[in-house]
Amino acid sequence: MKKSGLNIEEIKSVIDYSLKEDIGNGDITTNSLIPIDLQSKATMIAKSTGVIAGLAIAEYVFRTLSEDITWKTFVNDGDKVSKGDLILEISGSYRALLTGERVALNFLQRMSGIATMTANYVDTLKDYKTKILDTRKTVPGLRLIDKYAVMMGGGTNHRIGLYDMVLIKDNHIKIAGGITNAVAQIKKNLPSEIKIEVEATTIEEVKEALATGVDIIMLDNMSNNTMTESVKIINGRAKVEASGNMTIERLREVAATGVDFISIGALTHSVSAFDISMNIES
Repeated sequence: MKKSGLNIEEIKSVIDYSLKEDIGNGDITTNSLIPIDLQSKATMIAKSTGVIAGLAIAEYVFRTLSEDITWKTFVNDGDKVSKGDLILEISGSYRALLTGERVALNFLQRMSGIATMTANYVDTLKDYKTKILDTRKTVPGLRLIDKYAVMMGGGTNHRIGLYDMVLIKDNHIKIAGGITNAVAQIKKNLPSEIKIEVEATTIEEVKEALATGVDIIMLDNMSNNTMTESVKIINGRAKVEASGNMTIERLREVAATGVDFISIGALTHSVSAFDISMNIES
């Protein structure tokens, strides 16, 4: 499974576009009311309990607007905070603080929301070996950002995109004429370091996928009993991923079947923003 880091150079175009989208030709309200040389200090405070992610992006936002800000964090990405905890302090241009507030918070709150939800799922499985995986169900353009936030919550990144791992799903299987044919075709020109995963919905498909020597078998929308039987058949000869309708209430039952991974699209497609307030001194 892949693990993505947060390289600002790789995502700066996304952040720059977000600033352009919000500011356009200038913050007309702030620029009309705030003297250009006025300085101030701001703090960001956690309004609930959760996990922080996205501090470097928030810093980039404010430094893009003013190179002279002073930035001090009291937590790191991946740290758990409680309601009322001080996350960071920023000092510098009052205009930059006001103008960058919303974009910085949009990134920080979304990413911290993903990290917090992921941490809740991971904590639910603390007594099991099963790992929580994310999916490609991310906001377009925010793939690396969303997946980094999953990591900060203790989750594991699945493939980053269509280019770094093979995942043969039902439509691929249909057009290829079966799992065996699909795997054989793909293996013809596939570099050895690229892993192959196959989706299976029945015991028969599990057996067929196993016979092809794939690296991972995805058990898609199976009952717990069928997953248990599938894990026994596979018997460690491939990694096993459970997928489909994986609510937090069901996690422990699914992990008890013996699967290696549980993939959860909700981590990035149904996340709630983590509540953070930014207060600027008058």
